[in-house]
Amino acid sequence: MEDIFRFADELGPAKVIHVHEPRIGLKGILVVDNVATGPSIGGLRMAPDVSTEECLRLARAMTLKNAAAGLRHGGGKSVLYGDPRMPAAQKEQLIRAFACALKHEENYIFGPDMGTDEQAMAWVKDEIGRSVGLPKEIGGIPLDEIGATGWGLSQVTEVALNYRDFKLAGARVAIQGFGAVGKHAARFLAAKGAVLVAAADSTGTIANPQGIDVAALAALKAAGKSVLDYPDGEKLERDAVIDVECDIWIPAARPDVVHEENAHRLRTRLVIQGANIPFTHAAEKYLHERGVLVVPDFIANAGGVICAAMEYAGASESAAFDTIAEKLRRNTEEVLDQVSRQGKLPREAAMELAVTRVKKAMANRRWAIF
Repeated sequence: MEDIFRFADELGPAKVIHVHEPRIGLKGILVVDNVATGPSIGGLRMAPDVSTEECLRLARAMTLKNAAAGLRHGGGKSVLYGDPRMPAAQKEQLIRAFACALKHEENYIFGPDMGTDEQAMAWVKDEIGRSVGLPKEIGGIPLDEIGATGWGLSQVTEVALNYRDFKLAGARVAIQGFGAVGKHAARFLAAKGAVLVAAADSTGTIANPQGIDVAALAALKAAGKSVLDYPDGEKLERDAVIDVECDIWIPAARPDVVHEENAHRLRTRLVIQGANIPFTHAAEKYLHERGVLVVPDFIANAGGVICAAMEYAGASESAAFDTIAEKLRRNTEEVLDQVSRQGKLPREAAMELAVTRVKKAMANRRWAIF
C-alpha cells in the first residue's frame, strides 16, 4: 500500500478507505480530505490505472475547488479499478457494490467523473440515496449532458482574456480530451467565435488549422467513434495535440499530461485547465516564466461541482448555470488580479484564496477536519 502519510498536512486527509471484494473483482478507494465546510462532494473515477496517490491528490483538489467556489461542501474523491467500457452489467455490479461498501460514509456524496456518468449515479442513488449528477428522470441535473463544466470553462476563458492581448472571436482552440468536458467547452467557445483547430481522445489527435466542425465531431463521438474518424484534418498521435499551435489549450482528460519533459512543446498563450491536476507544478512554473497564462484546475473547472451542489440543494438547471457563471467569473478575476499585480504564479494565488477559506471554516469546528 502506498504511503499516504506523505500527503498529510494540516488540511487532511480526514479518512482513506480501501474496499476489496475479490469474488466480483471489486477494488476501490475513497478519500475524504476535509469536511470543515460540510459533507464532501467528489466524483467517482473509474479506470484500470487509478491509484491511492491519484485519489489523494484529486480529493485535495476537490477541497480547494469547493472552498474556492464558496460551497457548503468539503472535498473527497473515490476511484474504482476497472475498464469503464466493460459490459454494462458488470460495471453496474461493481458500482453498486462499491456504493454499498461506503453506505455509512455520510461525509461523502458521490458524483460522476471520468469513466462514470448519470446512469452510474442513479445506481448509487438507488443503493444508498447519496449521489449527484443524476438523470433528469429522477430529479437530477445531468452534468455531462448539459455541459456544466464546459460552460464554466467558457466563462473563465472570457475573463482570462482580459489579461491577454487577443480576443475570443477567431481564437484557435486545442482540446486534449474531447469527452464529456472537452466537447462542451468546444461547443460553448465556438458559439462565441472561437475556432477549434485540434482535438484529441484516447485514439489520437485530429488537427486542422482552418477549423474543425464542433457539432460534427461531437456527433461522431456520440456514435461511438473517435476523433480520427473526422474526415477533414490531419490525423496524429494522441499526445501530438500538445504540439499544435493555438491560442487556447484546454486539457480535459487525465492528470499530469503536461510535465517537465514535455512542457516546452506547448505552443499556446492561454491554458484553461478543464481536467483535475493536469499539469505538474514544475510545468506550470516553466510556462509562467515563458509568459503563458495557466488558469488552475480548481478555479477553472468548478462548474460541474457547483451544479452538483445546487442539484443536491434542489435548485433548477437555469439557476445552476447562472451561479456557475457568477462564481467562476468572480474567482478568476480575483486570482488573475493577484497574478497581474504581484507577479504570483496563478496556482499560488488560487491556493491562497482557497486555503484561506478552508482554514476559516476549520476555525469554527470543534475538530479541525472531522
